[in-house]
Amino acid sequence: MIKIYKSNINGEIENIKAYENNAWIDLINPNINEIEEVESKTKIPKSLLEKLLDVEELPRIETEGDATLIVIDVPYVEDRKAKNKYYTLPLGIILNKGYLVTISTKEVEVLNEIKKNKIKSLYTYKKTRFVIQMLLRISGLYVKYLNIINKEIETREKTLIKSTSNKELISLMNIQKSLVYFVTSLKSNDMILEKLSRGNVINLYEEDRDLLEDAIIENKQGIETANIFREITSSLTDTYASIISNNLNEVMKFLASITIVCSIPTMISSFMGMNVPLGPLANNPYAFVILAGISLVVAIIIAFILRKRDML
Repeated sequence: MIKIYKSNINGEIENIKAYENNAWIDLINPNINEIEEVESKTKIPKSLLEKLLDVEELPRIETEGDATLIVIDVPYVEDRKAKNKYYTLPLGIILNKGYLVTISTKEVEVLNEIKKNKIKSLYTYKKTRFVIQMLLRISGLYVKYLNIINKEIETREKTLIKSTSNKELISLMNIQKSLVYFVTSLKSNDMILEKLSRGNVINLYEEDRDLLEDAIIENKQGIETANIFREITSSLTDTYASIISNNLNEVMKFLASITIVCSIPTMISSFMGMNVPLGPLANNPYAFVILAGISLVVAIIIAFILRKRDML
């Protein structure tokens, strides 16, 4: 899918139909025909455009002719209950003299925010500023999702204390997997941001350097936060695996104690029901009540003993 945008004089992004100079071209999971069309209109080498069709593409900077490719990992959220829902996707940003092109295999939040003018004062003709503001927002999104993940960790923590199933533990392990993705991507992004800050890849003005410095600081904060949360989840996983095992042991101990207490009346009634002389009790009209009373008293005594030993 190809969409073309351009900023107006107020810094608002507008959707346009034709390829115009200083336009932003957004490619989402493009097919070969769309790639060839963009290559023809923008003169960006096809080899650069095709690289981002691989979801495993690593963050890097590459130059071919007058086109510069910046690959950055962006956070992505998919609403899945049983599996991991936080992971990262490569986003390609290509700049040449006439156009700015973004390529991704799926729609990503940062580009949707730009299209909806949630990021103010974006001008497509200021390509360097546009890219740096995009990078700053990507770093901010990592921090945003890490805060959401932290709340999920706290929710799982409260549930796991009383849990005897593996469901919540698996959910916590999936969160830990997400944090591994985030840490890896944030570290890779950090290297890209540091390279850009040297000014060798794209020309930087003083205001651009300030924005880029903010993006670097935000990204490093994301790395530190993700590492802390990963250590917490790793510790919680080990701790609550033991708690779940202990909870299950408590349940089994309780059931075993109940089984012992309930077996007392059965044993007494079995003995008394044998085909043997019972003496005066055999002809006593209250024999059933007496036996039931004896069974109840013995059961209560056994239950009291088990309770004293913390087995019930």
